[in-house]
Amino acid sequence: MILDLFKLDGRAALVTGASRGIGQALAYGLAQAGADIACVTRSGEAGETRRLVESCGRRFVDLKADLGKPEERTGLAQKVVDELGRLDILVNNAGVTHRHLPEEYPIEEWRYLLEVHLHAAFELAVQAAEFMAERGRGKIINIGSLMCYEAGLNVSAYAAAKHALAGLTKSLAVSWAPRGINVNCIAPGYIETELSGVLQDDPVRGPQILERIPLGRWAQPDELAGLCVYLASDACSYMHGSVIPIDGGWLSR
Repeated sequence: MILDLFKLDGRAALVTGASRGIGQALAYGLAQAGADIACVTRSGEAGETRRLVESCGRRFVDLKADLGKPEERTGLAQKVVDELGRLDILVNNAGVTHRHLPEEYPIEEWRYLLEVHLHAAFELAVQAAEFMAERGRGKIINIGSLMCYEAGLNVSAYAAAKHALAGLTKSLAVSWAPRGINVNCIAPGYIETELSGVLQDDPVRGPQILERIPLGRWAQPDELAGLCVYLASDACSYMHGSVIPIDGGWLSR
């Protein structure tokens, strides 16, 4: 049956930045499809995500790490395997956003943002691939952005990181497809989250953004979950290196 291909029963997923917003919605979606969930946050606490995952009858593990600090990324995949017995799915979702004029961008903020969005995604993918290759299968899902394609406004580090993440996705896919590891990227448009409220409520930028979205509204985080489940499942066995927009028609306009 076709729907059986989407089931994730018995699999384990590591989702970074899953305490709220997009990461929480993706973790919950994967849990509903049958996966156990490990969550990485800076606080090491994701109480509401735990409640959602456990409501599905799935196991949940909290892991504490600041992904902007290389020393705190060491051994995270091994910790998931130690706690859940396996690692089948990695979702590189954690992110931060800084907005500055390029000539005023603090270099330490630039470096930290690239550590979180790009360096951590690469390092965790390499960690996860070691376990996935042993099984001859695995799914790595990077969470990009419209900034995989566009420049944005005064978000030079974010745009640079997301363009690079799209390239990393393709490069890893070429290297690891023969080993049974699918690497793909979701490129969300404008999503309603706690962190996006400042931009959405901006009296100038808010209406400008809304006017350009053909669908006429921002997305809800759970509208990304179906695509994430697909990319984590056996249904996407032939998809490697894709960067998939989900943007209400933004890029088509």
